[in-house]
Amino acid sequence: MSDHTVAAPHTFHIPVMGTGFTIDSPLKVARYGISSSISLVDDVLIEQVRKFYCQQENEPYEEITNSSEDSRASRITAYLNLVDRLGKRQGKELQSSDFTQGSEISKYYELLPDDAPLKKIYAEMLATSDPSKKSALQDELRSKAVPGSIDVNIMTKLDRDHYKKGEKLPPMNADAMSALRGFAESTLSSAMVFSAGINKRLYRYMTEFKDFFPDQHGEFKKRIILKVSDHRSSEIQGRFLAKLGLWASEFRIESGLNCGGHAFASKGFLLGVVLEEFKRKKNELLEKLLPMYAKGLSAKGEFAGKLPDDFRITVQGGVGTADEHSFLLKHYGVNSVGWGTPFMLVPEATHMDDVNIKRLMDATGDDVFLSDASPLGVPFWNLRTSTSEDARRARIQEGKPGSSCPKGFVGFNTEFSKKPICLASRAYIKKKLEILPEEGLSPEAYEKVKEKILAKSCICHELAGNVTVPLGIDPDAAATVCCGPGIVDFSKIATLQEMVDHIYGRLSLLTSSDRPHMFVKELGLYVDYLRKEIDNFPIGLASNSASFLEGMRENLFKGIDYYQTLSNQLVEDSQEKFLMELKKMRIALEPLFLKKA
Repeated sequence: MSDHTVAAPHTFHIPVMGTGFTIDSPLKVARYGISSSISLVDDVLIEQVRKFYCQQENEPYEEITNSSEDSRASRITAYLNLVDRLGKRQGKELQSSDFTQGSEISKYYELLPDDAPLKKIYAEMLATSDPSKKSALQDELRSKAVPGSIDVNIMTKLDRDHYKKGEKLPPMNADAMSALRGFAESTLSSAMVFSAGINKRLYRYMTEFKDFFPDQHGEFKKRIILKVSDHRSSEIQGRFLAKLGLWASEFRIESGLNCGGHAFASKGFLLGVVLEEFKRKKNELLEKLLPMYAKGLSAKGEFAGKLPDDFRITVQGGVGTADEHSFLLKHYGVNSVGWGTPFMLVPEATHMDDVNIKRLMDATGDDVFLSDASPLGVPFWNLRTSTSEDARRARIQEGKPGSSCPKGFVGFNTEFSKKPICLASRAYIKKKLEILPEEGLSPEAYEKVKEKILAKSCICHELAGNVTVPLGIDPDAAATVCCGPGIVDFSKIATLQEMVDHIYGRLSLLTSSDRPHMFVKELGLYVDYLRKEIDNFPIGLASNSASFLEGMRENLFKGIDYYQTLSNQLVEDSQEKFLMELKKMRIALEPLFLKKA
């Protein structure tokens, strides 16, 4: 194994979900060897959760207020240090527990995949009747019960600048920059996951923190993970970082549409096709990046005696069965597979309030939709029956659409003011609706634009409701639920053991066996997206250019061709169904093209 990677006992990880669902997931699952990610968007929520855990664990707590020095970064550092401290304590307690049924250390090993080397040692320990051999094996197992990584996530686009007395403050005060500083100054030894594309000033800022550079042994205290949707993006971002003397330890490939939360539709680059390119070009990419990285390190005067010889490739987005999980690992050689949305129904791993988790369990395909809710103007997976959507519709009915915008993390619009405001704010929606009749839109376009304006939701505050309601911090909060479309395949609350058993094929939690393969599901989402864009094109409301949409259609056809050649690699009993579904998708795609004027 390469020196800069971290040994992972599991072949899955829990990606970041919203701002609240995984805010304390490491305190729930890290001791069992499961890696998860904390969102650093909402420092108000982070401070509230820190207070909750300090009180619960009898830790000293001193409030970091909005007026405190460098409050955002300080809140993040304080919370991450607390999570690190509590996580280490949990790990030691687990290692010292007895190997009895239901104990913490027994649970650690029961959760592991059956073919894991450590699971075999565990089975040997249980089977032996020799007291001295049993004791020696138990000592070995205790030392090898390593925790999962406590990673953090920054959405690079959420880098709002701040103002004081009307003057813009220096870049280091911006949201993403402060969040990076908060992580960099924490005691955690883990990874920063960057999502939503490149942010050059943010990446340059990393060079100011020693932890992102290798130590004398070539190891990193703080690693870098880039979430990407295609190979080109990984190369662009990897090269930019390497020239700065920074190494991307992992490229985390995510489906453009078959995911939860924000959906960044690619130009029809389907997940299987992207994975195939990564598999084919991994060594080539490594050979390109290493010389740049060595040169970048030297220019910074950092140690460059021992360079990394590898990077991890991981994948997430829409996986739902043990067969799919296993196929991704074996066929594409990925190091780990992300399971997000299904864990929303696992209270032992994530947070959700009682009302919304019940609505999630009952959700049908019509209830989970790609919405215009996000003020970022990016399609956003949403639960139509969530308490947040209830509240949004009620405000419209009362003639008071929009949010009071209590946090303002996505305030970027300057159409009506010098200081940026949020598209979901009451102030923006009121002004936008007032001038809409003057914009000369056709009746059809007018109604669609109005619908888009009113669809905007206060996702930065209401995503926190999934935590603040159950923890009693804000019992009356409305909560946004940004599940992926795959949630309809699951319909009951599961224990951590049950969900992990589902991932590893020891049991099935699927609601229906008629579920389409994850590759077919993603393809269908792209066909639907293309259809909607083509419908909106003549009235000027498409999000993409004609050439982009034509390229998307062409790439989807190429993707279908690729999947047809791949079908014989799939599990035998599902191959025929897979090919039949591909045929249906091809037929649906055929008539989708822009008519020439």
